Amino acid sequence: MITAVDLASSERPYCDARLLLREFTHRINNEFASAIGVIAVAAARSRNHEVKAALAAVEQHLESCAQMHHALQMPEHGTCIDAAEYLRQVCCAISRAMLDHRAIELLIVERSFRMESERCWRLALIVSELITNAARHAFDRGPRPRLIKVELQPSAAFAKCRISDNGSSDTNIAPGCGLRVVGGLAKSLGGTIHHRFGPRGARSVLIFPIGPERSENKWLAGSKSHHLASAALASLDSPPYQRGRRGRDAACSSV
Repeated sequence: MITAVDLASSERPYCDARLLLREFTHRINNEFASAIGVIAVAAARSRNHEVKAALAAVEQHLESCAQMHHALQMPEHGTCIDAAEYLRQVCCAISRAMLDHRAIELLIVERSFRMESERCWRLALIVSELITNAARHAFDRGPRPRLIKVELQPSAAFAKCRISDNGSSDTNIAPGCGLRVVGGLAKSLGGTIHHRFGPRGARSVLIFPIGPERSENKWLAGSKSHHLASAALASLDSPPYQRGRRGRDAACSSV
């Protein structure tokens, strides 16, 4: 028999982790504000127009990074929100902070559905990490038009999120810290994620239940789920940016 004391004890580590994460987030927000303030004061004191312009650019970049960090904060309350709209806002913040100055376009194709806010947050963390990986590693070779694409499509009780780019990378990539974190977050959603890297670009496909699941792979048991998983994995073999688009299609760099 589970008592109220036992239940409270089991929930305490979870509550402590949330508290520590909020404190860490609060500290980062304060440090961003402090750095932006120092740069603003230095720009105001300088009499050199080139220095002022350079400091203003740094200040703007830090403000964009702070906005991206704010967009990726853990939600305050557990509510049901539009997952597509939430992810679009996060992607636009990422684009302003990380991609615009590198001439990388971020395109998001979305179809609206509702999901718990914390699950949306975990999804956004996965997408953010994969976009960061692409921005850092995929576009070192050649001045080709640089494009990262995020597609979010619900289907019945499940959703598929596909992140792809038109850069180039080695086919044999040993998973680093970032991909291990992404794998852990995918499991926390009760889903699976598969990656493919190559000279024509990288593709990652995440499949997860829209509702919470206590068993990580329980949702793969039904035949309909197997069909969805097979279709998503088959999409890894299709060339990026040449498939039909569904739902809302927006370039974050123009927002």
